[in-house]
Amino acid sequence: MKERKKKQKDLETLRGALQENSSVFVTGFSKLTVAQDFQLRKAVRGAGGMYHVVKNTIASKASAGLPAEQVLAELKGVSAVAYTAGDPVALAKALSAYAKANPAFTFKAGLVEGRAINLAEIQELALMPPKEEIYAKLLWVINAPAQQLVTAINGVGRNLAIVVDQGVKENKFASE
Repeated sequence: MKERKKKQKDLETLRGALQENSSVFVTGFSKLTVAQDFQLRKAVRGAGGMYHVVKNTIASKASAGLPAEQVLAELKGVSAVAYTAGDPVALAKALSAYAKANPAFTFKAGLVEGRAINLAEIQELALMPPKEEIYAKLLWVINAPAQQLVTAINGVGRNLAIVVDQGVKENKFASE
């Protein structure tokens, strides 16, 4: 058993992480090998998140009074938390991909931007495009009308230049 000081330190570390990170995914696992656990942690780090196995009582006490309390209050079984302050979609994608490859890994609950989400919403979140792709599409939509306007304005000048050029070639302008 851990000493009381170590448990208190774990509680404070988890509480600090829950305060700093707006998105938390609570997961369960059983019978993961060391290699599988290493792959999971690597995938979570690649998505910009952190992953920790937690004791249910420590998670419950650490989340008291925080938005994460609604998903960490009454955990049962072996539990872990993955959290990020960055893109929750990237973390959900990484965890979902890992869960498909390893049936021993399951989702219990989630919290995105302070709002509790269920298992179906976690799967929907994992299917969303990354934040950068959404921003690129939004910028394209915003930019498209301006680009069309510039093309139309340039068309008037281009057409005038063509008419003048044809007039010069056909000697339509008399020079005196």
